[in-house]
Amino acid sequence: MENTINGIHHITAIASDAKKNYDFYTRILGLRMVKKTVNFDDPNTYHFYYGDENGTPGTILTFFPWGSQIPAGRRGTRQVTEIGYAVPEGSLDFWLKRFEANGVTYNKVSEKFGEQYLTFLDPDGLKFELTVPAKADLRKPWETNEVTGEHATRGFHHITITSNKIEETAKILTDIFGYRLLEQSVNRYRFITDAVENAALVDLVEVPGERAGHVAGGSVHHVAFRVANDDILMEFRKKVMEAGHQITDKIDRNYFYSLYFREPGGVLFEIASDNPGFATDETVAELGTGLMLPPQYEPRRAKIEAVLPKLN
Repeated sequence: MENTINGIHHITAIASDAKKNYDFYTRILGLRMVKKTVNFDDPNTYHFYYGDENGTPGTILTFFPWGSQIPAGRRGTRQVTEIGYAVPEGSLDFWLKRFEANGVTYNKVSEKFGEQYLTFLDPDGLKFELTVPAKADLRKPWETNEVTGEHATRGFHHITITSNKIEETAKILTDIFGYRLLEQSVNRYRFITDAVENAALVDLVEVPGERAGHVAGGSVHHVAFRVANDDILMEFRKKVMEAGHQITDKIDRNYFYSLYFREPGGVLFEIASDNPGFATDETVAELGTGLMLPPQYEPRRAKIEAVLPKLN
């Protein structure tokens, strides 16, 4: 895990109602609220981070809940269209019953690349797959009273990017990020990085005639790829620029450092560092319990707290 892209760091999506989002991910899916903060550009909007006990990169799913006024998104090309979580063997029956009992939209268990998976939608229509990996995922899960270790998600398994043409996106993955083509099934191409064991897969689906999706409620805003620290982050900035792509300067996101660029297929990519991590303004035991504001908004705490929706 040195000068490499170490799989997926986090995925950020757009939600509508904050409380509905919070209830779904902490109760139904059994994820930990790792950080409750606000959007850097809009402090009157939450930014939620869900993950495992420590907020380990590769488990972090984040949301901007922009309220019920946000229009629904539409899946299509130029988007991340599926988020895959790894779950243990034998757990899919538990999830089927749990989704049925809680009114969650799901599909029957299916299989691709020799692995069983269960598709479901969150309250805003964001599409997920619970996948039983061919090789067991040994990451320690976050457990709740309702979702215990034998069933709990382990973190990301894969993401799916849908494109009209995948060639240039594939070049980003292989030539800059160090992925390789693992296997292909019809129009789905699975890429893997050998730098890490988990959160290591990206599927590219090529559909030449499909129209572009619309990023709004229930859509992925961007996907972040992981590097060990912000020195390596800047090495990748140079690689992206040398390949002829525009990329931002380094941005301090309090819990990691970031670069952003839009890959040729239209998806917003981020490269994010492991450092400094989420246990900087809260201890590991306290993660997600307080509203943690970026320093520039701390003087406005009372006004911000008055505007933000109540979660309990």
